[in-house]
Amino acid sequence: MYGAGAVLSRAGIGARVLLLLMKKRPLRQSSRIVPQTVYQDLPHGITTIDTGYCRPGFDASHLLIENDQAALVDVGTAFSVPRLLRVLDEKGIAYEAIRYVMVTHVHLDHAGGAGTLLRHLPNAQLVVHPRGAPHMVDPAKLIAGATAVYGENRFRDLYGNVVPVAAERGIEAADNFELMFNGRPLLFLDTPGHARHHYCIYDAASRGIFSGDTFGLSYRDFDSGAGPFIFPTTTPVQFDPDALHASIERLLSFNPERIYLTHYGCVKNLPRLAAQLHGRIDDFLALARAAAAAGDGRHAVLVAGLNRMLVNALQAHGCRLAEAKLSELLAVDVELNAQGLEIWLDKGSAA
Repeated sequence: MYGAGAVLSRAGIGARVLLLLMKKRPLRQSSRIVPQTVYQDLPHGITTIDTGYCRPGFDASHLLIENDQAALVDVGTAFSVPRLLRVLDEKGIAYEAIRYVMVTHVHLDHAGGAGTLLRHLPNAQLVVHPRGAPHMVDPAKLIAGATAVYGENRFRDLYGNVVPVAAERGIEAADNFELMFNGRPLLFLDTPGHARHHYCIYDAASRGIFSGDTFGLSYRDFDSGAGPFIFPTTTPVQFDPDALHASIERLLSFNPERIYLTHYGCVKNLPRLAAQLHGRIDDFLALARAAAAAGDGRHAVLVAGLNRMLVNALQAHGCRLAEAKLSELLAVDVELNAQGLEIWLDKGSAA
């Protein structure tokens, strides 16, 4: 969801996000003791692991186990690596048994820790979208873009050391690429909309899809008797609503039973959730068009409008958290979504 360079290509984008993130995450993470790792075992050899990014239950990595081999989908930041290795240790999985690290896209909360993690996994290969592969081999643009926004020290506190990945350890997964993971077929689908360097993975064994950010955000804090609540991410700089609508429909065309979200965990009842996503994409666009006339106040109008829209929807959904708590939990996503919608407006896409 968050990134730099190809992800945050304008120097001004993300400064307000930093203030929100720093409230969530103390400085000098490198000196912190890694807290107890939280993970949830699911059927079909899949485990959801909390990467520890931003807040509990916000950012996930998914571990796949197929007989004597294992793989990871999205890996958080460099600070997530000790948590992931701890899960492997607790499960008795040898580091040599990890065959693949699959990053759905190169935003740093999904892929920032890949290079560091691969140093511990001698037999693993990185599977990445062709548009994202150059940034994993040479992350200089990712680092420079984020450093321009955050400053070097604060960038390191958020993301740690973004380690390059040797080109020979990479596999570029173009559209419809099929990877046989120890006899378990994984189909890679080009799914733009959130980012042009984004793929999703269809896992026939679980009838599930690892969706990165394409199928939106659904935090367990917001679950109610009506089930999960979901909303789209429109973060900078490549948000494309038409492509996102199409990618959501492409995922549904596989008739999946479940989707594994990086933000956060496994969700079902997918037609209902997809309808919510489609509707909220259009609602966000309508709000952006209405805010366009606000001039210098456009950003504030968008932030207030997105927050009000989502809080109202959550209350209607039956979420019992206090309104102030809802706004707190939504703050980072609201800020990023507002920035992405502003870039969409600036590109003239609203015309």
